[in-house]
Amino acid sequence: MSSTAIEAGRTLAMGQDEAVGGGQRSVEAPFGKALARLGHSRPDIVGLTADLGKYTDILPFRDAFPERFFNVGMAEQNLVAVAAGLARIGKVPFATTYGVFATRRAYDFVAIALAHSSLDVKIVAGLPGLTTGYGGTHQAIEDLALMRMIPGLTIIDPCDATEIEAATDAIAEHRGPVYMRLLRGNVPVVFEAGYRFEIGRARQLREGSDVGIISTGLMTERALDAAEGLRKQGISVGVLHVPTIKPFDAEAVAEFSTGFNHIVTAENHVVVGGLASLVVETLFDASIAKKVTRIGLPDRYIECGAVPALQAKYGLTTEAVIATIAALN
Repeated sequence: MSSTAIEAGRTLAMGQDEAVGGGQRSVEAPFGKALARLGHSRPDIVGLTADLGKYTDILPFRDAFPERFFNVGMAEQNLVAVAAGLARIGKVPFATTYGVFATRRAYDFVAIALAHSSLDVKIVAGLPGLTTGYGGTHQAIEDLALMRMIPGLTIIDPCDATEIEAATDAIAEHRGPVYMRLLRGNVPVVFEAGYRFEIGRARQLREGSDVGIISTGLMTERALDAAEGLRKQGISVGVLHVPTIKPFDAEAVAEFSTGFNHIVTAENHVVVGGLASLVVETLFDASIAKKVTRIGLPDRYIECGAVPALQAKYGLTTEAVIATIAALN
């Protein structure tokens, strides 16, 4: 794989309940803006939310197309059912809520009303992983593990504002149900304009020789920054970004992993059932024996608190990634 130059003046990304600081470039509501833009050329696209329009960045679409926007109230199962009905009459619904509600409360509806019938509904889920300080009731720390068990459901975990916009375009064109994690508010820019997103494809962003990081979602930014910090310590780190959890790019993961003695996975999710599990399963299936270190959340509910403090406590910061990898050598 060729290396892609990704330089956007990055600093440590804050949680989505926090403002982006340090002069880092960001885009406000990239999902909503992308969906509103699509709405002009795609009259079949409709927007829905379960009383969380303001907090899932879909208001730009609502303001542009009020007659194509539906707030079903605080009823997530109904949100999915209504979206399924709209899909059956030829619409392409984008349904937004928090990840915990889309998964824990509406799981059977997603599995049977959507995936079982391969309906063209896109679920866009806010507050993924540890991006809110509101504790276990709002932190979708196990959503990837849950949703990857549903047959036929495409699962996307974008890294930044650029990829959110590109992924919104891609899932609008994709036929079938999709679950996409949403970074909301002022979302950092990591990838330059022109970055290509393709459903089901991983991308090697940095070459290296000592340690290989396989990352997804916002942890890819931390992986890139950590790789640069480790370079100054004489440790060469490669980075493979995996924005699509399902279908999983097992071929790219296997190829990338052959170049390193030690693989590190990095995800904003519990280390059970998500990216780490997929990587280990892939290596096993390919008969590739590698040491694997998992960076992610522990198998427990996370307490309430300030997002930067919680991310530091649970090892999701750039500094924590650097420390973990430095200790391997």
